[in-house]
Amino acid sequence: MSNPSPLWQPSEERIAQAQITQFQAWAAEHHGAPSSGGYAALHRWSVHELDTFWKAVAEWFDVRFSTPYARVLGDRSMPGAEWFPEATLNYAEHALRAAETRADEPALLHVDETHEATPTSWSELRRQVGSLAAELRTLGVRPGDRVSGYLPNIPQAVVALLATAAVGGVWTSCAPDFGARSVLDRFQQIEPVVLFTVDGYRYGGKEHDRRDTVAELRRELPTLRAVVHIPLLGTEAPEGALEWSDLTSADVAPAFEQVPFDHPLWVLYSSGTTGLPKAIVQSQGGILVEHLKQLGLHCDLGPEDHFFWYTSTGWMMWNFLVSGLLTGTTIVLYDGSPGYPDTGAQWRIAERTGATLFGTSAAYVMACRKAGVHPSRDFDLARVQCVATTGSPLPPDGFRWLHDEVRDDLWIASVSGGTDVCSCFAGAVPTLPVYIGELQAPGLGTDLQSWDPSGKPLTDEVGELVVTNPMPSMPIRFWNDPDGSRYHDSYFDTYPGVWRHGDWITLTSRGSVVIHGRSDSTLNRQGVRMGSADIYEAVERLPEIKESLVIGVEQPDGGYWMPLFVHLAPGAVLDEALLNRINGTIREQLSPRHVPDEVIEVPGVPHTLTGKRIEVPVKRLLQGASLDKAVNIGSVDNAELLRFYEDLARKRA
Repeated sequence: MSNPSPLWQPSEERIAQAQITQFQAWAAEHHGAPSSGGYAALHRWSVHELDTFWKAVAEWFDVRFSTPYARVLGDRSMPGAEWFPEATLNYAEHALRAAETRADEPALLHVDETHEATPTSWSELRRQVGSLAAELRTLGVRPGDRVSGYLPNIPQAVVALLATAAVGGVWTSCAPDFGARSVLDRFQQIEPVVLFTVDGYRYGGKEHDRRDTVAELRRELPTLRAVVHIPLLGTEAPEGALEWSDLTSADVAPAFEQVPFDHPLWVLYSSGTTGLPKAIVQSQGGILVEHLKQLGLHCDLGPEDHFFWYTSTGWMMWNFLVSGLLTGTTIVLYDGSPGYPDTGAQWRIAERTGATLFGTSAAYVMACRKAGVHPSRDFDLARVQCVATTGSPLPPDGFRWLHDEVRDDLWIASVSGGTDVCSCFAGAVPTLPVYIGELQAPGLGTDLQSWDPSGKPLTDEVGELVVTNPMPSMPIRFWNDPDGSRYHDSYFDTYPGVWRHGDWITLTSRGSVVIHGRSDSTLNRQGVRMGSADIYEAVERLPEIKESLVIGVEQPDGGYWMPLFVHLAPGAVLDEALLNRINGTIREQLSPRHVPDEVIEVPGVPHTLTGKRIEVPVKRLLQGASLDKAVNIGSVDNAELLRFYEDLARKRA
């Protein structure tokens, strides 16, 4: 590959001050890590000496083991790796540690659509968690019991998660914009004993009443022993429900149940676009050490920082955001629309809350670029050190726009990981340069490789994203998967004993990473594999295109049909001239092989509830599958859109 110039290079001072630099020097002295060779040498050591690396992480961040561990890795096979056997600890205890030294400083900053920030101090957060944990115990919640939240991104959700973890319960949550069927598809699998819920929420300047949905959840979840009502819209608690204020008013120090390292902490869900969502169980200890590494070393977060990531409680990034508390960081909870009252909303929140790390989606960055937002002109973003993006690959134009419109000395961290590990495989490294269109490097302790179909590692070539050594935050299991077959088939059926994630990536000879899109919806034109992200990036630069969706469909006769669906901007018309511009743009910027067989105007592009374009289910519809077989309707943001694709498939057939 060519050697382009970096878009950003950290200063010598910044490199020296970074926690990862100090960690490397300390680990060299105490654990035999390389003292020279920079990040590349540290990463090599972290994957070759996996046990020693994770021991060093636990020591560096002063993880409090109430019972010591026998060894770091009891069993390193995947699936089934056994981390820190015999150790006991508590995640919530670590999340509230800063209350011991910084009682009156803000742990949380809560922002709604007025964009005014309301603080919750560390001592107040600790008091509420202590009160609620005691009440949960009174309600009979025992270690291993599931506690669920149908909640927006509000302080009460953080308190409920931490109180659940404090008693050794298992937390799970959905955002209140999920319909009843979507929530039940998730919560019925895990049989919660407590449900925390709001009466409604505010979004886009409007109030949305959810009392009917809550009533349906109560009817359909027979295992519930208690429902806790949070009156966001000011309504009275429904009959038989407990009031939030009554459960959180006592002045009680939290009691932290000491649980095994691999005790379940929470259940996250796959997007569930094809069948029931997978209920992914991650452990208290695994999440604790993985998030300390990711947030403390990779994101360089500490007590001076304010951490804002735009997310909802139905997405793993919310859990990741809450873990900012582990590093003593003030976390920013925004409950509202990402673009209300205007597209610049998230920048305004970053300004008002003094965010030092601002995380958002690649789609939001591109929407700001298209809408002509000028962040540095219109907002004071002096405190923002890093803008991080995820959800989909950040296109090269997104890098350039952030560099030009926010600050030329801005650390831009495009990151990629998954709900499956609740972390990043590759992304932010504060001591490395940033190249346009690339993720900086694989994460420490993450043996990330790109493989060809036979399992041969590739450099500077597109291959399957695989992880060849276990990570502590990999699922301990899926719920309701007694023989482990669903877990095995999800990640380990292609390369036995090796995690295959389902993304196409390139590992460059410079050590950086390029993500090309999902390998299960990858385009394969005449043997040349292409990621859909490349096509979206080129096509959506055209002002007439609001959004696009490209699908590669293998035909029964051995042929291959590759349509490009375009959702046009208001007033645009898909005439001959625009058609020629679309095809010309793809031909010139990508290659003639990327030019679609057909360009079809659509009323919209369907997404999962966490905002990802739905490619595989549309592909299945186009291959003739019925709607109920191709997709779980409850996991889609606009199910009506899918009927358009189903009708199109029927007409073509």
